[in-house]
Amino acid sequence: MHTIVAVPARLESSRLPGKVLADISGKPMLQWVLEGCRRAQAPSAVVLCTDSADLIERAQGWGVQALLTSPACESGSERLASVVDQLVELGGGSAHTSLVINVQGDQPFIDPAVIDAMAAEFGSRTPTPEVLTPVYRMDAGKIHNPNVVKTLLAADGRALYFSRSAIPHVRGVEPDQWHAHAPYWGHVGIYGYRADVLSRWGSLPESPLEQIEKLEQLRLLEAGIQIGTFPVAEESLSVDTAEQLEQARAIARQL
Repeated sequence: MHTIVAVPARLESSRLPGKVLADISGKPMLQWVLEGCRRAQAPSAVVLCTDSADLIERAQGWGVQALLTSPACESGSERLASVVDQLVELGGGSAHTSLVINVQGDQPFIDPAVIDAMAAEFGSRTPTPEVLTPVYRMDAGKIHNPNVVKTLLAADGRALYFSRSAIPHVRGVEPDQWHAHAPYWGHVGIYGYRADVLSRWGSLPESPLEQIEKLEQLRLLEAGIQIGTFPVAEESLSVDTAEQLEQARAIARQL
């Protein structure tokens, strides 16, 4: 398949405004993300998708292609879906032969190997998945943290649900002991879409679960679109809070 990495980004983050331009060891966070994506071997293109002319100018200065999107987009996936035809064209494929990998603009330490692993998973599975996302085994200290998204998996690896709450609930056991009774999986926050599936985003029905949890992938599950998973060794830090930004700066100082 033709692989395109698309990074949706906006300046007006509700939880941490302007975070994509936050300084991390002398570089804006978004530059860290884009440079990490460009180190992957599989993609034929890395593209920033944003409603900000400032971010487009910066990306082009870093040698990255960029597409202007509507400020009305409510999620990263919606932003990519709005320009999916252009993404496919930049990648050199067609809607049925293109994989669009959504890497969020707040993941400064994205592992290029995870991007390549996703492309490999798409290429090796039959039938070709509709959507794939990486998951990792979560340690006990994160199970009840609402800032960490959890994934409930079926026996075949399909994602049954995503939540900010701990899932599954272990009845009759103290919450601090749940990890001893069930595996808990964290969601890395990267999505791989078959381009023809992503193009349907705008026609999917409203998702009450998406609105309740504020998790865009629930729109897919409510619409009956399967999300497959594959395991990776560890999470990729997503910066949503001031504390996580300081954590990112501390990590960068050690690199």
